[in-house]
Amino acid sequence: MGITDAYGRSISYLRVSVTDRCNFRCSYCMPAGATHWFPQREILSYDEMLRIIRVAVKAGISKVRITGGEPLVRKDLVHFIAAIKRIPGIHDLSMTTNGSLLTQYAVELKKAGLDRLNISLDTLREERFTKIAGRGMFRQVLLGIESAEQAGFSPKINVVVMNGINTDELLDFARISLEKPCEIRFIEYMPFNTDDRNLLFPTSQVKKILNEAGWGNLTEQPCGDGPATVFRFSEARGRIGFISSISDHFCNQCNRIRLTADGRLKPCLLSNTEIGIKKMLRTGASEDDLEKLIRRSIWQKPSQHDLSQIRVFRRGMSQIGG
Repeated sequence: MGITDAYGRSISYLRVSVTDRCNFRCSYCMPAGATHWFPQREILSYDEMLRIIRVAVKAGISKVRITGGEPLVRKDLVHFIAAIKRIPGIHDLSMTTNGSLLTQYAVELKKAGLDRLNISLDTLREERFTKIAGRGMFRQVLLGIESAEQAGFSPKINVVVMNGINTDELLDFARISLEKPCEIRFIEYMPFNTDDRNLLFPTSQVKKILNEAGWGNLTEQPCGDGPATVFRFSEARGRIGFISSISDHFCNQCNRIRLTADGRLKPCLLSNTEIGIKKMLRTGASEDDLEKLIRRSIWQKPSQHDLSQIRVFRRGMSQIGG
């Protein structure tokens, strides 16, 4: 069903950031030395988040994704996942993680009812991984992916493509889709913390490299209502996804809104517009009042992002929940 915004788009997808904290320090998300944690009192409790989710579902949201920071660093996340799953009207419950803690939690997440997992992995080279992530946890991530598969997930692997940093590994990642029934997602770099546009490597160039690999042509596949376009090599067991947020934005089809860990509704990732909902929650607002605020926030969703006009973002990616 969804909630219609000012441009006629049906908003049915809520991304919920449960924490701004992470055990990695990826340069494009949480640069070393540039992080100030939200004070604990400012973080929404799970009960507060559940109340917002229930109201949002009542209004028309049917898809929820848990994000961070790294969501699994927050205590009792599995119980929170199970509580969300019990809310009638949610048809898809997913999570994005860096994978480093999945050896501990993958089975529990599956039992709690999590439907899908996206795991971030920007390189297949251990030394490079340490440089990008700021932590030497490459092997833990690989074991986490293996644990997720053994638990019954078919995780999607998210690869942020950064010009001159990991573009020499595109074929290595794509080859995984030939051998395994998984989806490799190439995501365009977004200049979020800096104004360095030189790291952008457009999807068109990624496709060119893949098409010239001699594995046959990439054929477009049916996909859901998310931002990715999905392709497949003819003999492949898996698929290749592309998220082209910059070079070929999908704003006219965007169906999402975000809730930050400190209680702000964010209609657009690449915008500084935020609407506080925490104060209403903590001062006795009714469900009707909360629903009106959610609908008003969605009505403020812009027709498209204007990254070229924004030079300074008030928050980093980890404080929003990518």
